[in-house]
Amino acid sequence: MQALLSAIATMALPTEAQRIFHGRGGLHAGCEQWALDAFPPVFLLTSFAPASAAELAAVQAALAARWQDLAPGQALNWVYQCRHEGQAETRLMAGSVPAPHVVSEQGLRYLVHVLKGQNHGLFLDMAEGRRWVGEQVAARPGAKVLNLFAYSCAFSVVALRAGARQVLNMDMSAGALAIGQRNHQLNGLAAGASFLAHDIFNSWGKITRGGPYQLVILDPPSHQKGSFVASKDYARLMRRLPELLAPGGQALLCLNTPKLGMAFLQEQMQALAPELVFRQRLANPAAFADISAERALKVLVYQAPG
Repeated sequence: MQALLSAIATMALPTEAQRIFHGRGGLHAGCEQWALDAFPPVFLLTSFAPASAAELAAVQAALAARWQDLAPGQALNWVYQCRHEGQAETRLMAGSVPAPHVVSEQGLRYLVHVLKGQNHGLFLDMAEGRRWVGEQVAARPGAKVLNLFAYSCAFSVVALRAGARQVLNMDMSAGALAIGQRNHQLNGLAAGASFLAHDIFNSWGKITRGGPYQLVILDPPSHQKGSFVASKDYARLMRRLPELLAPGGQALLCLNTPKLGMAFLQEQMQALAPELVFRQRLANPAAFADISAERALKVLVYQAPG
């Protein structure tokens, strides 16, 4: 785990939510199980295999030493989570976690929860996707945006700050959308946002009536039993895109599974929505560098004619 310890020893003082170490990318031999994130003022260490007491003690020592350099006199706060064979264990290792726990990214504020669950309220690997959404909406003031699988609605917060007129956020989880509403309130951006806790596949009438949209965001889970399985359900979204998009409108398609590459999205889009033109694949944040582009997060942009 030397690469992880070295990353800790050289990290800068984190002021925004960010990944510090990405062992999952396969670029650090022997460290594939480790990820270290900063959700200031808390560090979150995630292991995808059981960690020994000696390994956790080494991380504790490294964090404490670096924290003394970066923030002398301030308490070190860190949480450990093990994700192994579907079993999650989460422990507060030192210090405390604020309640509510609010972090910032690109000038916006978001609620997070690092002591429960495996999704913490803000997906750090999607930072460049959020940046892109802000830039596109700023270039089209007054845009209408559809945010499907909205989770805690970070895309919506970004779009409204950039000048969107209306954002429809839809997700099956009422709890996630409630956090999303609080995120809008945190940033003074409640006007223009709507929230529907519905099954997307049973709500096409509502979705279509709200359109057409200048931007449609699809960020589904790759595999969520009883809700969405990308290998069979993504096609059901793709075939709806042409009727949802305004002329010249854009669609952002996100896929985060190492089991499916870019070809999975591109071949199906060509078959199901051939009128939409592929524009680009967005780069992932540098902190999420991966040995394989096909295995990493895929974020693709398509555009309607007109």
